Amino acid sequence: MKIGIVCYPTYGGSGVVATELGKELAERGHQVHFISYKQPARLDFFTNNLFYHQVYVSSYPLFDYPPYETTLTSRLVDVVKFEKLDVLHVHYAIPHASAAVFAKQILAAEGIHIPIITTLHGTDITLVGKDASFTPVVTYSLNQSNLITSVSQSLKDDTYKHFKVMNDIQVIPNFIDINRFSKKPREHFRKAISSQGEKLLVHTSNFRKVKRVDDVVKTFGKVAEKVPSKLLLVGDGPERHNIEQLCRDLNLCDKIIFLGKQDPIEEILSVCDLFLMPSETESFGLAALEAMACEVPVISSNAGGIPELNIDGVTGFLCKVGDVDAMAKAAIHILSDEHILTNFKQAAKKRALEFHIDKIIPLYEELYKRVTASSLA
Repeated sequence: MKIGIVCYPTYGGSGVVATELGKELAERGHQVHFISYKQPARLDFFTNNLFYHQVYVSSYPLFDYPPYETTLTSRLVDVVKFEKLDVLHVHYAIPHASAAVFAKQILAAEGIHIPIITTLHGTDITLVGKDASFTPVVTYSLNQSNLITSVSQSLKDDTYKHFKVMNDIQVIPNFIDINRFSKKPREHFRKAISSQGEKLLVHTSNFRKVKRVDDVVKTFGKVAEKVPSKLLLVGDGPERHNIEQLCRDLNLCDKIIFLGKQDPIEEILSVCDLFLMPSETESFGLAALEAMACEVPVISSNAGGIPELNIDGVTGFLCKVGDVDAMAKAAIHILSDEHILTNFKQAAKKRALEFHIDKIIPLYEELYKRVTASSLA
């Protein structure tokens, strides 16, 4: 099958999932065409079945803002026609779903019928999509999609709550490549960071306000008072400067290490004891799943779809958003007893296996078959 995948090329969850999906589909014999303004971050190799089509945005001086959606639409029309694609799978509603619908209408006028699957990932619905200026376009695009999927039941419910979507939404959770995300023997790395045997806590994100990285630092500060520990902060973003200042204000600079953006995140997770995710909203929690696959239990907020992944009292603990005291108490409980810590680590890995890529990819393949069969009927 020839599949077009439209996604953002960044390290965000939607781009990561879309890229890993495409790579696995190619491994399974499908021909996969990525369409974006830049090569996706995790598209780190090519095979005979993998292709990348760049979207070039006009810099015509008449436009204050580059017309990316229009340019993307034209590129989709071109790729579908030239490559004879069977289906377009767009990730993130804005502007990918609307551009795909426009392309679909243009192609239909030429007698070419291309089905569209739109996958919702979170902030395209919970934050950006709720902006009143986008609502009519998002609603229309979802209703014109042949199929819609969401990465959690929580996101599905939010979509129906905020938009008048008439189409059915199928929940297909995010997935993990266990071959990559599993605990690696990296004791030399751990000893280099934790020379005195300190416990290692970790947080990974794009350092936006919604991730509440300040709560990570405040939680860690309380944990460090009771348990000798260090905190690894992985990622970068608009809140980094504020977080650095907070570390200084709390006198924690000697215990917190900023690692910046890291691609082999599994190498870091393999030496850690606990993952902190206090997000204000999270449609699924892919970063938490990656940690769990590396045998790292999770202390998280109870926001969005996280409770569908992190089982309270089993793979970690769920706390109310902003409840730093509760998160610290839960972390101390896990880290203070080696037997308890081991049990949580084993449970985290067991839970992660339920999201193995081999279990999830066939669900998408079935959707492709169904939607292409319907378009031919």
